[in-house]
Amino acid sequence: MYTLLNYQRVEKHTDLYSEKLAKSMHLALKKDDEPFQALNSNFGILFAKAYEDENEVLHSKSLINSWLFKARNDEFAVVAVRVNPDGTADEISKGCILVFESKNLLSYTELPLLKLSDQTIVDVTASYDPSTDHYVINWKEENGSCYQVTTTDFRSAIDLDSKKEIEQLPLENFDQFETDIEGVIPRNTIEISDELGDYLIKKLVTPHNIEIQLPESIEVSSMGELAAIKATAVYSDGTTSEKKIDWYADQIDFSVPGEYEIKGKVHQDHFPFPIAWNRADPCVGKWNGKYYFIATNDADGNNSLYIREADTIPGLVTAQEVLILDTKQYPQFKCLLWAPEFHILNDRFYIFHAGSPGRFEDQAAQVMRLKEGGNPMIREDWEMPRMVVKKDGTPLIENGITLDMTVIPNKGRYFVSWSHRPLKPYDLGAWICIAEADPNEPWKLISDIVTIAKPDYGWDNNHTPVVEGPYPLIRDGKIFLTISGAAVDSTYVVGLLTADIDSDLLEPSSWVKTNYPLLTLNDVEGEYGPGHNAYVTDEDGNVWNTYHARPGINAPRSSGIRRVHFDVDGYPILALTEEKDLNPDLAIVTAKITIK
Repeated sequence: MYTLLNYQRVEKHTDLYSEKLAKSMHLALKKDDEPFQALNSNFGILFAKAYEDENEVLHSKSLINSWLFKARNDEFAVVAVRVNPDGTADEISKGCILVFESKNLLSYTELPLLKLSDQTIVDVTASYDPSTDHYVINWKEENGSCYQVTTTDFRSAIDLDSKKEIEQLPLENFDQFETDIEGVIPRNTIEISDELGDYLIKKLVTPHNIEIQLPESIEVSSMGELAAIKATAVYSDGTTSEKKIDWYADQIDFSVPGEYEIKGKVHQDHFPFPIAWNRADPCVGKWNGKYYFIATNDADGNNSLYIREADTIPGLVTAQEVLILDTKQYPQFKCLLWAPEFHILNDRFYIFHAGSPGRFEDQAAQVMRLKEGGNPMIREDWEMPRMVVKKDGTPLIENGITLDMTVIPNKGRYFVSWSHRPLKPYDLGAWICIAEADPNEPWKLISDIVTIAKPDYGWDNNHTPVVEGPYPLIRDGKIFLTISGAAVDSTYVVGLLTADIDSDLLEPSSWVKTNYPLLTLNDVEGEYGPGHNAYVTDEDGNVWNTYHARPGINAPRSSGIRRVHFDVDGYPILALTEEKDLNPDLAIVTAKITIK
């Protein structure tokens, strides 16, 4: 059995781990006498949703005093008190508690607020009594009074007259509690099965390389055949990755049959962080056998776009930059050339980006197409950018901005998704929207616009309410749409929306938003505010994540590249550093080969 610890955290400086983030549910695991291990890099796993008022304005909320317990049918539940991000009482939910349900402690459903009293509630616990098939809820009010009530479920209204007063809440004693996990405010523990505990570790702890496997027998007749032999890297979560081997074969004569012992080194492309300073929102695309790199240029205040070309992805790191668009070229652009992306639609090469004629509030999504037979490195071979418009030909938004547009190809159709921010009469924050586009003129939408995500968690409305930077990763029947949230500072994070490829992508319910972020400043040391991802697959089938982060809290946004690994459920892992991807102590391999 595993012991699962539910805890809150002590907040740090707002640029590192704000009060809003600390007031969430965190989890840690231990087995027997082992120390607790923080899950999700000591970042919150369960957050309260924001309150949306009648004007669609989001009001961020946090949760405190969460209580995790086993529920009916081997499931789990959490009760908590909703508060404002600064910890003050939330008047909107006065007398109510938050209730969440979960089948696996990864995905949580937030139920409607459950009213228990007319007074402000400051603490709550709950349990399930299988002998009566009832839930027991205990709470403490602002004046110190404590009460208890029972219910058969959390979706039905509570009879407030049925409550009874109790002396105190049944809280867990942590007087002797010790842990090395930073900032822990322990709340309660439960016992969970080995199977579930192992699964949580596989899902919420970045794996590392533990073994390199080679084929049992290797028969080759040429260096080319030997080069095709791959090693299998095995990881701590049981997943694997195929890798090339750089063989030391200079002394092997492939014209002489026999058995030989040969050494080699498991191949790993090296990408120091950053690969490009002052370059944000990076994207790598592939066109006609070449790789291309493009990014937002923070060095000149976002007034130009440069691209690089190379035969390989590593070659892009040192490739020459060529200017293809700036704010002097066309009258519709005076500033803010943001978030360029390469996309291919119906065998035509495009750059989707954003630009403004002069003001932030006029920023709009644009599409620039490469001319037939054109060379991406030649500025004149690109057509003039066109602003993306709705199916009636009008702008995507009035009194707001659109940016970070990406393309989701699915079953012969092309969908576009972008960040959509209404600014008047109220600033509603930035949302993720989707629509279908004309494949031959992708600056024209052919469907209505649908909103599929809003910045409703503490991690994506931290410092500012924004979700942006969508980019698809399509694999094994699923569309993983990573999104970035919060302000583009050191606390920027990556979240995830998931949909099945057979679902209606224009139906909001087809998209499932993960409760917690996939990548944060807690995941990779020295990389602050990671986000705005894009993905490319190389000639060996490796998926690479291009992203930006800051090599210091106040350092400039700069570009990085890292291999995407996939977990036991096929979901992307974005924090697998080179050392975890390939253990340096396992990189040198020895094999016996037979030359035919």
